[in-house]
Amino acid sequence: MKLGTICYIRYNNKTLMLHRIKKENDMHKGKWNGLGGKLDKGESPQECVVREVIEESGLKIKNPKLKGIITFPASEYPPEDWYVFVFVATQFSGELTETREGVLKWIDNDKLLDLNIWEGDKLFMKWIEKDKIFSAKFMYKNKKLVNYDVDFY
Repeated sequence: MKLGTICYIRYNNKTLMLHRIKKENDMHKGKWNGLGGKLDKGESPQECVVREVIEESGLKIKNPKLKGIITFPASEYPPEDWYVFVFVATQFSGELTETREGVLKWIDNDKLLDLNIWEGDKLFMKWIEKDKIFSAKFMYKNKKLVNYDVDFY
């Protein structure tokens, strides 16, 4: 089982997104994502998301809010079980830097679902607007969402 984080940084009705076009053999190649990655040994999800955002953008987020947890059971995508902690941050400092994984861009919030994002992302990006925490499970086959479950707390 792998543990990971993803963060959506919001500012002035825009969200910072990463267009994954640079990294070789990237399972997200060509997709738009929030920022994040795998937890290091002994690291909390909060520590991970702060570190990953700095590494991928140069920005230091403050007080990221946990919005949900997503389970991705093993399939060809992903090839092993993943639990991903989903955060939103509205406070940050620093300057954007170039990343080796893709191109960073501030996207108008009303245009986010028009991007080339995973089918499951189109669902949970609506859920992060709620004043509740969600727990979801997304099942993919051939890189297509085939089923999902969600509960709100």
